[in-house]
Amino acid sequence: MAFFPDCPLCTPDHAALLWQDDRLRIVRVDDPRHPGYLRIVWHRHVAENTDIDPLGRLHLMRTVFQVERLQRAFLAPDKVNLASLGNQVPHLHWHAIPRWRADPCFPDAIWAPPRHDAARAAAWADFAAALAPRAERLHRFLSARGPAADIPEPDA
Repeated sequence: MAFFPDCPLCTPDHAALLWQDDRLRIVRVDDPRHPGYLRIVWHRHVAENTDIDPLGRLHLMRTVFQVERLQRAFLAPDKVNLASLGNQVPHLHWHAIPRWRADPCFPDAIWAPPRHDAARAAAWADFAAALAPRAERLHRFLSARGPAADIPEPDA
């Protein structure tokens, strides 16, 4: 496995790690403005999806889609954004970002400037804080069962 000491994704952040196998890992992104935001990181340092073999790509995308499925089940967002950019960090990774119409940047990317006034931003902060326990439940579920597990019943 290629390792680049200056790459922030080559060295796993064990505090953020939720689940991993021999090819990839799922980590939470600590951003209180975006509850449930997860990143799926390919272990080996490669820049593009086509740098990995077809079975690896299938495994990666199956994991990305399973993460989206779990985010929808646990958090009920209005939309889930999936992005593989790698412009700042050329190490293959996918962002899985639950979105709500009330978030300050919606419908733009979370990296865009907020579109709304201070009162709406404050209301969003309260909403995001209320979602935090559900996001934590998602994190515990992923840590314990992995992305391929069946979704639990709502009262489970």
